[in-house]
Amino acid sequence: MKLITILFLCSRLLSSLCHEHTIREIDCDDQDAFLAVDAALKAHNDHQKSGNQFVLYRITQVNKTNEERPFFLIFNYEIKEGNCPVQNGKTWQDCDYKESPPTASGTCTATVRKELNDEFTVSSQNCQIIPGEGPMKTHKYQCVGCMHPISTEDPDLELILKHNIQHFNNHSSSTHLFALKKVQSAQRQVVHGWNYDIAYLIEQTNCSKENFPFLTSECQPLLNGASGECKDNASVNVDLKVDHISQKCHLFPEEDPVPPPKRMCAGCPKEIPVDSPELEEALNHSLRMLNAENNGEFLFKIAEVQTAKVQVVAGMKYIMTFIAKETTCSKGSNIELIKNCELNQPETALHCNAEVVIVPWENKVYPTVNCSPDKVATLLRRPPGFSPFRSVGPIERPTRPQKSCEYKGRREASGATVAQ
Repeated sequence: MKLITILFLCSRLLSSLCHEHTIREIDCDDQDAFLAVDAALKAHNDHQKSGNQFVLYRITQVNKTNEERPFFLIFNYEIKEGNCPVQNGKTWQDCDYKESPPTASGTCTATVRKELNDEFTVSSQNCQIIPGEGPMKTHKYQCVGCMHPISTEDPDLELILKHNIQHFNNHSSSTHLFALKKVQSAQRQVVHGWNYDIAYLIEQTNCSKENFPFLTSECQPLLNGASGECKDNASVNVDLKVDHISQKCHLFPEEDPVPPPKRMCAGCPKEIPVDSPELEEALNHSLRMLNAENNGEFLFKIAEVQTAKVQVVAGMKYIMTFIAKETTCSKGSNIELIKNCELNQPETALHCNAEVVIVPWENKVYPTVNCSPDKVATLLRRPPGFSPFRSVGPIERPTRPQKSCEYKGRREASGATVAQ
């Protein structure tokens, strides 16, 4: 049976070779994964001098460094001895598993690079082979001249990145210096020295080129400044100096200033429209208290609501400011204040601050109203020293209700209990 008909089994194990912010795990039936394993297994079989070729049994895990080539695949796979000798010119896909014992098997870990021309180059491979008879054998393969992924925190990158960012600042048209924000990925190749492929992010600082020839500790990221992404190829000689650099950077536009989010306060007062129907009950209670406390002959009515807020307490608390004006409706006539009451001439106006707490589940209301003349001219017709409110002493106002408090001095008003 040809290997094409074999169903490969996959698992999701994390590799100790993987660096969290530079690679991601992919499905083991990915086309790149299969081609990378094919290259690794062929390399393993090519290095055998005798015996049979090994055939792929299953891929157990694959990780990929990035989407843009060149990139690396780091994977684990399992193999079994096939029935084709290593020198018969066949590939492992043309072989079946060896049926007669003893048969060998093994597990391999490999790092393979996909080049720009779509070729796969084996950078390193380590296989643990369990022969049919005898002790376990280890086969290692290391491509010294191949690119290998390295940690983005490798200390060798510090000098190179410092040189590369200075190169960008020297040649960019920006008025400000840029600094390193984050290294995204890094690869290294051993030649007569080292070659590096590095991808990283940069961000604009508060240091202008006019005042700062190079980056210092004073240069800090500029709020809402520009940012960019760079991909560099750098050659470092044996003296640890950068000989050559090929740099491609793309700058993103500056971000628009984002206002800080408004603080959310569940128990804080919030504004509501002054014409909201929700205010009607609270305004009615405020007006009743105003007219009850007013020592004048005529009733007042609300002419204009200026501000309104609501707050969730042990009930609903309404905080309002409004203008009340005197009408032609007399208290002595026991006429209920209605919209048809005309304004008295000359007008007498009051500016009022009111707080009304409504506890609907207890059918209770706690209003507090404080008023003062809105204009001095409206009181010119009053005798000197006259006050529109009783002058027998300060009016006792209710304290803020608590969830389990009992209130004294209550009286009934319009079917609701009103605390004076």
